Amino acid sequence: MSEETTAAENNFSEKSESAKVEKVAPSPAKSSQEPARVYLVPHPSVVFLYPTLIVSLIAAIGMTIWGQPAVEAGSRIPHTLSALFLGILAVNLIVLTLDFPRATVLTLFFIICTLVLGLVLVMTFAPNFIPWVKDMAAGLHPLANASFFWIMSGVLGLILITAKIAVQFDYWEVRQNELLHHHGLLSDLRRYPTEGLQIEKEINDVFEFMLLRSGKLILRPQGNNRDLVLENIVFIDHKEKELTKLLGARQVEIRT
Repeated sequence: MSEETTAAENNFSEKSESAKVEKVAPSPAKSSQEPARVYLVPHPSVVFLYPTLIVSLIAAIGMTIWGQPAVEAGSRIPHTLSALFLGILAVNLIVLTLDFPRATVLTLFFIICTLVLGLVLVMTFAPNFIPWVKDMAAGLHPLANASFFWIMSGVLGLILITAKIAVQFDYWEVRQNELLHHHGLLSDLRRYPTEGLQIEKEINDVFEFMLLRSGKLILRPQGNNRDLVLENIVFIDHKEKELTKLLGARQVEIRT
Protein backbone atom coordinates (compact mmCIF):
# COMPACT_ATOMS: atom_id res chain seq x y z
CA MET A 1 0.00 0.00 0.00
CA SER A 2 2.84 2.36 0.82
CA GLU A 3 4.58 1.58 -2.48
CA GLU A 4 1.42 2.40 -4.47
CA THR A 5 1.04 5.66 -2.54
CA THR A 6 4.65 6.61 -3.20
CA ALA A 7 4.28 5.84 -6.92
CA ALA A 8 1.13 7.98 -7.12
CA GLU A 9 2.85 10.88 -5.39
CA ASN A 10 5.83 10.64 -7.77
CA ASN A 11 3.50 10.58 -10.79
CA PHE A 12 1.63 13.64 -9.47
CA SER A 13 4.95 15.42 -8.85
CA GLU A 14 6.15 14.73 -12.42
CA LYS A 15 2.88 16.06 -13.87
CA SER A 16 3.09 19.21 -11.79
CA GLU A 17 6.73 19.76 -12.87
CA SER A 18 5.78 19.38 -16.55
CA ALA A 19 2.85 21.74 -16.06
CA LYS A 20 5.21 24.35 -14.60
CA VAL A 21 7.62 24.02 -17.50
CA GLU A 22 4.82 24.39 -20.04
CA LYS A 23 3.56 27.48 -18.23
CA VAL A 24 6.96 29.20 -18.09
CA ALA A 25 8.10 28.41 -21.63
CA PRO A 26 7.44 31.33 -24.03
CA SER A 27 5.36 30.77 -27.11
CA PRO A 28 7.38 30.29 -30.35
CA ALA A 29 5.28 32.89 -32.20
CA LYS A 30 6.05 35.59 -29.65
CA SER A 31 9.77 34.84 -29.46
CA SER A 32 10.09 34.83 -33.25
CA GLN A 33 8.64 38.34 -33.47
CA GLU A 34 11.28 39.83 -31.17
CA PRO A 35 14.77 40.17 -32.72
CA ALA A 36 17.67 39.02 -30.57
CA ARG A 37 19.84 41.95 -31.67
CA VAL A 38 19.79 44.85 -34.12
CA TYR A 39 22.84 45.97 -36.10
CA LEU A 40 23.23 49.66 -36.93
CA VAL A 41 25.81 50.38 -39.64
CA PRO A 42 26.62 54.04 -40.44
CA HIS A 43 27.64 54.55 -44.09
CA PRO A 44 29.76 57.29 -45.67
CA SER A 45 28.03 59.69 -48.04
CA VAL A 46 29.90 58.26 -51.02
CA VAL A 47 27.44 55.33 -51.14
CA PHE A 48 24.91 57.67 -52.74
CA LEU A 49 27.02 57.68 -55.91
CA TYR A 50 25.64 54.32 -56.99
CA PRO A 51 23.25 55.89 -59.60
CA THR A 52 26.29 57.40 -61.34
CA LEU A 53 27.96 53.98 -61.32
CA ILE A 54 24.88 52.37 -62.89
CA VAL A 55 24.66 54.99 -65.66
CA SER A 56 28.42 54.73 -66.26
CA LEU A 57 28.13 50.97 -66.74
CA ILE A 58 25.20 51.43 -69.15
CA ALA A 59 27.16 54.03 -71.13
CA ALA A 60 30.26 51.82 -71.16
CA ILE A 61 28.29 48.87 -72.52
CA GLY A 62 26.51 51.07 -75.07
CA MET A 63 29.73 52.64 -76.35
CA THR A 64 31.37 49.21 -76.53
CA ILE A 65 28.50 47.92 -78.68
CA TRP A 66 28.08 50.96 -80.96
CA GLY A 67 31.28 52.93 -80.45
CA GLN A 68 33.02 54.80 -83.23
CA PRO A 69 30.82 53.49 -86.09
CA ALA A 70 27.79 55.17 -84.51
CA VAL A 71 29.70 58.44 -84.18
CA GLU A 72 30.82 58.33 -87.80
CA ALA A 73 27.27 57.51 -88.91
CA GLY A 74 26.02 60.64 -87.15
CA SER A 75 23.96 58.75 -84.57
CA ARG A 76 22.79 60.65 -81.50
CA ILE A 77 23.12 57.63 -79.20
CA PRO A 78 26.77 58.26 -78.13
CA HIS A 79 26.03 61.92 -77.40
CA THR A 80 22.85 60.98 -75.49
CA LEU A 81 24.74 58.50 -73.32
CA SER A 82 27.42 61.08 -72.52
CA ALA A 83 24.84 63.76 -71.71
CA LEU A 84 22.92 61.32 -69.51
CA PHE A 85 26.09 60.46 -67.58
CA LEU A 86 26.93 64.13 -67.03
CA GLY A 87 23.40 64.91 -65.88
CA ILE A 88 23.22 62.06 -63.35
CA LEU A 89 26.72 62.91 -62.08
CA ALA A 90 25.72 66.56 -61.56
CA VAL A 91 22.55 65.60 -59.67
CA ASN A 92 24.50 63.11 -57.53
CA LEU A 93 27.07 65.73 -56.58
CA ILE A 94 24.34 68.20 -55.66
CA VAL A 95 22.70 65.58 -53.41
CA LEU A 96 26.05 64.91 -51.71
CA THR A 97 26.82 68.59 -51.25
CA LEU A 98 23.48 70.00 -50.09
CA ASP A 99 20.77 68.80 -47.74
CA PHE A 100 17.20 68.91 -48.99
CA PRO A 101 14.76 68.75 -46.07
CA ARG A 102 11.03 68.72 -46.69
CA ALA A 103 10.71 72.53 -46.60
CA THR A 104 13.57 72.95 -49.08
CA VAL A 105 12.08 70.38 -51.46
CA LEU A 106 8.73 72.18 -51.31
CA THR A 107 10.47 75.49 -52.05
CA LEU A 108 12.35 73.88 -54.93
CA PHE A 109 9.07 72.57 -56.34
CA PHE A 110 7.57 76.08 -56.38
CA ILE A 111 10.74 77.46 -58.00
CA ILE A 112 10.50 74.88 -60.79
CA CYS A 113 6.82 75.72 -61.30
CA THR A 114 7.73 79.41 -61.50
CA LEU A 115 10.44 78.70 -64.08
CA VAL A 116 8.04 76.63 -66.19
CA LEU A 117 5.45 79.40 -66.03
CA GLY A 118 8.12 81.94 -66.99
CA LEU A 119 9.17 79.77 -69.93
CA VAL A 120 5.55 79.63 -71.14
CA LEU A 121 5.31 83.42 -70.94
CA VAL A 122 8.59 83.84 -72.83
CA MET A 123 7.37 81.49 -75.57
CA THR A 124 4.18 83.56 -75.81
CA PHE A 125 5.63 87.09 -75.84
CA ALA A 126 9.15 86.45 -77.24
CA PRO A 127 8.90 83.56 -79.71
CA ASN A 128 12.36 84.30 -81.17
CA PHE A 129 14.05 83.54 -77.83
CA ILE A 130 13.31 79.80 -77.91
CA PRO A 131 15.01 79.14 -81.30
CA TRP A 132 18.12 80.96 -80.01
CA VAL A 133 18.27 78.71 -76.94
CA LYS A 134 17.62 75.66 -79.11
CA ASP A 135 20.45 76.54 -81.48
CA MET A 136 22.81 77.12 -78.57
CA ALA A 137 21.91 73.75 -77.05
CA ALA A 138 22.30 72.05 -80.42
CA GLY A 139 25.89 73.24 -80.55
CA LEU A 140 26.74 71.17 -77.47
CA HIS A 141 27.95 67.66 -78.35
CA PRO A 142 29.28 65.92 -75.23
CA LEU A 143 31.06 62.75 -76.21
CA ALA A 144 33.22 60.21 -74.37
CA ASN A 145 34.49 56.86 -75.58
CA ALA A 146 34.02 53.43 -74.03
CA SER A 147 37.41 53.52 -72.28
CA PHE A 148 36.40 56.63 -70.32
CA PHE A 149 33.18 55.04 -69.07
CA TRP A 150 34.90 51.75 -68.18
CA ILE A 151 37.55 53.63 -66.20
CA MET A 152 34.90 55.69 -64.40
CA SER A 153 32.94 52.52 -63.62
CA GLY A 154 36.04 50.85 -62.24
CA VAL A 155 36.96 53.84 -60.05
CA LEU A 156 33.43 54.26 -58.68
CA GLY A 157 33.07 50.53 -58.13
CA LEU A 158 36.38 50.41 -56.24
CA ILE A 159 35.31 53.35 -54.05
CA LEU A 160 31.97 51.73 -53.18
CA ILE A 161 33.59 48.36 -52.43
CA THR A 162 36.15 50.06 -50.19
CA ALA A 163 33.35 51.87 -48.34
CA LYS A 164 31.48 48.57 -47.91
CA ILE A 165 34.57 46.93 -46.43
CA ALA A 166 35.31 49.90 -44.15
CA VAL A 167 31.88 49.86 -42.48
CA GLN A 168 32.47 46.27 -41.38
CA PHE A 169 35.01 47.62 -38.87
CA ASP A 170 32.75 50.29 -37.37
CA TYR A 171 29.19 49.34 -36.48
CA TRP A 172 26.79 49.23 -33.52
CA GLU A 173 24.98 46.26 -32.02
CA VAL A 174 21.88 46.78 -29.91
CA ARG A 175 20.79 44.08 -27.50
CA GLN A 176 18.04 44.08 -24.90
CA ASN A 177 20.34 45.01 -22.05
CA GLU A 178 23.35 46.69 -23.68
CA LEU A 179 24.54 48.77 -26.61
CA LEU A 180 27.83 47.64 -28.16
CA HIS A 181 30.14 49.68 -30.39
CA HIS A 182 32.45 47.52 -32.50
CA HIS A 183 35.27 49.54 -34.07
CA GLY A 184 38.86 49.15 -35.23
CA LEU A 185 40.73 46.43 -37.10
CA LEU A 186 41.03 44.36 -33.93
CA SER A 187 37.32 44.79 -33.14
CA ASP A 188 37.63 47.09 -30.13
CA LEU A 189 34.48 47.09 -28.04
CA ARG A 190 32.69 49.69 -25.94
CA ARG A 191 29.56 48.96 -23.95
CA TYR A 192 26.65 51.21 -22.99
CA PRO A 193 23.54 50.27 -20.99
CA THR A 194 20.17 50.30 -22.76
CA GLU A 195 18.37 51.18 -19.53
CA GLY A 196 16.90 54.62 -20.17
CA LEU A 197 18.28 54.73 -23.74
CA GLN A 198 16.74 57.51 -25.83
CA ILE A 199 16.60 57.17 -29.62
CA GLU A 200 15.81 59.91 -32.13
CA LYS A 201 15.34 59.51 -35.88
CA GLU A 202 16.03 62.36 -38.28
CA ILE A 203 15.59 62.47 -42.06
CA ASN A 204 17.41 65.63 -43.11
CA ASP A 205 17.64 64.90 -46.84
CA VAL A 206 14.63 63.74 -48.84
CA PHE A 207 16.73 62.64 -51.83
CA GLU A 208 19.09 60.53 -49.71
CA PHE A 209 16.02 58.91 -48.16
CA MET A 210 14.69 58.18 -51.64
CA LEU A 211 18.00 56.64 -52.77
CA LEU A 212 18.68 54.28 -49.84
CA ARG A 213 15.80 54.90 -47.40
CA SER A 214 18.49 56.30 -45.13
CA GLY A 215 18.51 58.75 -42.26
CA LYS A 216 20.21 59.70 -39.00
CA LEU A 217 19.86 58.02 -35.62
CA ILE A 218 20.79 59.82 -32.40
CA LEU A 219 21.38 57.58 -29.38
CA ARG A 220 21.46 58.98 -25.83
CA PRO A 221 22.56 56.34 -23.32
CA GLN A 222 21.83 57.07 -19.69
CA GLY A 223 24.83 58.54 -17.89
CA ASN A 224 26.66 59.44 -21.11
CA ASN A 225 27.68 63.07 -21.55
CA ARG A 226 27.48 63.18 -25.35
CA ASP A 227 25.07 62.03 -28.02
CA LEU A 228 25.97 59.14 -30.30
CA VAL A 229 25.19 60.24 -33.85
CA LEU A 230 24.91 57.54 -36.51
CA GLU A 231 24.82 58.98 -40.03
CA ASN A 232 23.29 57.36 -43.11
CA ILE A 233 21.60 54.32 -41.57
CA VAL A 234 20.18 52.37 -44.53
CA PHE A 235 16.47 51.35 -44.32
CA ILE A 236 16.08 53.47 -41.21
CA ASP A 237 12.33 52.89 -40.84
CA HIS A 238 12.84 49.12 -40.67
CA LYS A 239 15.65 49.55 -38.14
CA GLU A 240 13.44 51.78 -36.00
CA LYS A 241 10.69 49.14 -35.91
CA GLU A 242 13.20 46.46 -34.90
CA LEU A 243 14.57 48.68 -32.12
CA THR A 244 11.06 49.33 -30.85
CA LYS A 245 10.35 45.59 -30.66
CA LEU A 246 13.72 44.80 -29.09
CA LEU A 247 13.83 47.51 -26.43
CA GLY A 248 10.11 47.35 -25.72
CA ALA A 249 10.39 43.71 -24.60
CA ARG A 250 12.04 42.38 -21.47
CA GLN A 251 13.10 38.75 -21.38
CA VAL A 252 12.74 36.84 -18.09
CA GLU A 253 14.41 33.45 -17.92
CA ILE A 254 13.52 30.96 -15.15
CA ARG A 255 15.93 28.12 -14.52
CA THR A 256 15.30 25.11 -12.30
